[in-house]
Amino acid sequence: MKTLVIAEKPSVAQDIVRALTPMAGKFDKHDDHFENDQYVVTSAVGHLVEIQAPEQYDVKRGKWSFAHLPVIPPHFDLKPVDKTKSRLSAVVKQAKRKDVTALVNACDAGREGELIFRLIEQYAGGSKPLGKPVKRLWLQSMTPQAIRDGFENLRSEQQMQGLADAARSRSEADWLVGINGTRAMTAFNSRDGGFFLTTVGRVQTPTLAVVVEREEQIRKFVSRDYWEVHASFLAEAGEYGGKWFDPAWTQDAEDKEKKADRVWDARRAIEIADAVRGKAATVTEESTPKTEASPGLFDLTSLQREANGRFGYSAKTTLALAQSLYEKHKALTYPRTDSRHLPEDYVPVVKQTFEMLADKGFSHLQPHALVALNNNYIRKIPRVFDNSKVSDHFAIIPTLQAPSGLSEAEFKLYDLVVKRFMSVFFPSAQFMVTTRISQVQGHHFKSVGKVLVNPGWQAIWGKEAEKEGDENARMLVAVKPGEMARTESAEAKGLKTRPPARYSEATLLGAMEGAGKLVDDDELREAMQEKGLGTPATRAAIIEGLLNEKYMLREGRELIPTAKAFQLMTLLRGLQVEELSKPELTGEWEYKLAQMEHGQLSRAQFMAEIAAMTERIVKKAKEYDRDTVPGDYATLSAPCPKCGGVVKENYRRFACCGADGTSEGCGFSFTKSPGGRTFETPEAERFLRDKKIGPLEGFRSKAGWPFVAELALVYADEEHNWKLEFDFGDDASEDSGEIVDLSGRESLGACPKCGSPVHEHGSNYVCSKAVPTHGQPTPSCDFKSGQIILQQPIEREQFVKLLATGKTDLLDKFISNRTRRPFKAFLAWNAEEGKVGFEFEQRESKYPARKAAAKKTPFGKAATQTAKAPAARKTPAAKKSAAAKTPRKAAVGTLKPSAALAAVIGDGTYARTEVVKKIWDYIKANGLQDAANKRAINADGKLRAVFGKEQITMFELAGIVGKHLG
Repeated sequence: MKTLVIAEKPSVAQDIVRALTPMAGKFDKHDDHFENDQYVVTSAVGHLVEIQAPEQYDVKRGKWSFAHLPVIPPHFDLKPVDKTKSRLSAVVKQAKRKDVTALVNACDAGREGELIFRLIEQYAGGSKPLGKPVKRLWLQSMTPQAIRDGFENLRSEQQMQGLADAARSRSEADWLVGINGTRAMTAFNSRDGGFFLTTVGRVQTPTLAVVVEREEQIRKFVSRDYWEVHASFLAEAGEYGGKWFDPAWTQDAEDKEKKADRVWDARRAIEIADAVRGKAATVTEESTPKTEASPGLFDLTSLQREANGRFGYSAKTTLALAQSLYEKHKALTYPRTDSRHLPEDYVPVVKQTFEMLADKGFSHLQPHALVALNNNYIRKIPRVFDNSKVSDHFAIIPTLQAPSGLSEAEFKLYDLVVKRFMSVFFPSAQFMVTTRISQVQGHHFKSVGKVLVNPGWQAIWGKEAEKEGDENARMLVAVKPGEMARTESAEAKGLKTRPPARYSEATLLGAMEGAGKLVDDDELREAMQEKGLGTPATRAAIIEGLLNEKYMLREGRELIPTAKAFQLMTLLRGLQVEELSKPELTGEWEYKLAQMEHGQLSRAQFMAEIAAMTERIVKKAKEYDRDTVPGDYATLSAPCPKCGGVVKENYRRFACCGADGTSEGCGFSFTKSPGGRTFETPEAERFLRDKKIGPLEGFRSKAGWPFVAELALVYADEEHNWKLEFDFGDDASEDSGEIVDLSGRESLGACPKCGSPVHEHGSNYVCSKAVPTHGQPTPSCDFKSGQIILQQPIEREQFVKLLATGKTDLLDKFISNRTRRPFKAFLAWNAEEGKVGFEFEQRESKYPARKAAAKKTPFGKAATQTAKAPAARKTPAAKKSAAAKTPRKAAVGTLKPSAALAAVIGDGTYARTEVVKKIWDYIKANGLQDAANKRAINADGKLRAVFGKEQITMFELAGIVGKHLG
């Protein structure tokens, strides 16, 4: 009889096998499990099973209708996760074996790990329980001894029942609120026709509320003028700067903009500057030592925030890179963690990791690893090693595996984690901070200088440790005791108060993590202290979901809420279901789930409360009987096209309110959300003024499919009023044969077929000889290309670029007609086929020597068929023979170097790869790689003219050389 051990991840299963081998005997490795005489060890890959409403309680057709809401099934069925069906089958097969008489839940030590196992066990049993006893392996450390100790102290199924109930309840509650809330809000917003998908969720909506609230603060912010007085003082040793401040100033609780160094009257600021200019200053100063410890180890959220701030990586990108470093390269520990500490028995592993970095690490890190080892820095430091602060997983640190073949982005992230890991064991950085007060004519000026005495951990980071914009991190020239200084210059600088900054992904992740601080209730705030909104593993997906649903836009690093986001918040307030937008909901759930874990609240009671809340949300939306939802609405600057009256916004429409802006008006109005896409206020004003707008993306059909279209205001004779219509660019007049007048229209460029001017015409870009004109009634060219292709708007600037260079920039919003999935492509002129087609992005390879030629596909073919024309299958022998007969062609050189580059590699024509090789040969021959940093290249007399500076990195080389090739 054997015991089946189910881990959450394959790597954990392997760790368990290694730990059990000395005490239980050697394991045989099979495709999907390990086995010996006592144990079968297998693993999931995260969630293999998810919950769903039973068929008879859920609706497939009309599910967005109030008629079928709320959906509150008495129980939930299970369905396999599509991506991992094969893995689930493999685990269930082992669980059903007759010789397997007991199970051990070895999934991660936490609520989610408990749920993953329990759902697999339930699914394996089918309609009746599996009926095999279960024990729980509870691990907070993955050392072999910790695993063996865990097997010696397995917990019973009864001990884990509270955690299992809490895990299942949280999952089902999220389903009930998300499904019913989304369907109810969508049904409410779609009452007037169309399909306006309005998603809500326990974590998603409060996160969006945080961003909307910040944007409301920015919009309401009224900037005020203030002045600062800056002076320059001359001492015997040189000049130093200082800023005026009021030593008697105290904090104003009513006005946070008031500060000690701000003057609110221009005349007074000028008077201060005039009073001190050219006068002697009495100088006093005080120097105090200061230490600064390294920040703690990374959890996923802090890693995402740091990577966003340093490199601009999105939370999604950082998670993908960390996952690749964990799964593919085995170089980082499990990244989806919310802990920033290590288990207390992990000191030996940390020391081994430093030994690996000292032996096989990157050259810029090896010296620091040796310093740590030689000086015994790796000790059991309480702020690093703390079992009480290790949750399901410990902090993200490098493994004992030295990575190779990393992409540039993977290297940056790995380097960041390793430096933070090393830093926590190094001593604190030591500074001497000098505060100098220069007193002139009764006015005080402050100067602060910060001098690094001992870099400590900052030695690992070099210049990266310097904080940008730290006005204190500067040297102050010395002033002797009792020395007077002269005020050389003084100037009053006019400034303006600034609104709070918009959220970036880094700051929004921080707000989600610390959302408990926004909760007033002490018990709920305590319950959220360790949780926040979402988990480290889900926060990136929440942000991406808000972007995908067009609740937010990403501009640079800023996240900006859309009109759709404001509309949702207005709706929740108007329906009096604001709890959906408050972090208190999560706090309340966490408080009750914690009670459930400790047996103080029953699962049935909690789920009954969730069902009641769900019913109330649906009831509020279903029974709302007023004409509009109250809110803070805009007044448009453009007049009503029918009567010239004032047009105002309400919840559903922009409507005429008469000349005085308060009456019912003339009856003109248009919907705020045509096709499920909400107008931004500037868009509505432009649409009203120009009576046309687009093409715009983000519309949805009644079936929920996205589409792109133009909108037009059209006068309807039968209704004697203007109405909104979709314009899909299929106006028959474009191909009616009528004479087209293109005179006076600006040419976008030359037709690639005949060289004639190309113009915008209707919904296309057309050659002037492809339409009947006065000069040429019979067209002689057929060049035409749509302004919208597979739902991707082709902007005028992009088509100009295509005509000028043969190719647009990479466009990323094409939607495949076959798969309905988005894809990226260039639009490029295909001379062979005589039409514009797709050219797909070349993927960067770790092995850049050979690059496949880009493929071009005409629009008539499926958009996702990139290049893979089916070829006759060859036998291995045939392939080998063909390879032997066909020598690889050498690159043909057509690029001519500049004079500066020719001085290094010689004159002539070259292929780009040949140029880079010659440059490297020159660098190596002359020993120009920097001795301390092999990634840096020093310039000699010849290379200085090419580089334009004294030193570059190897990553810059290709780009710089490219500028010298024509």
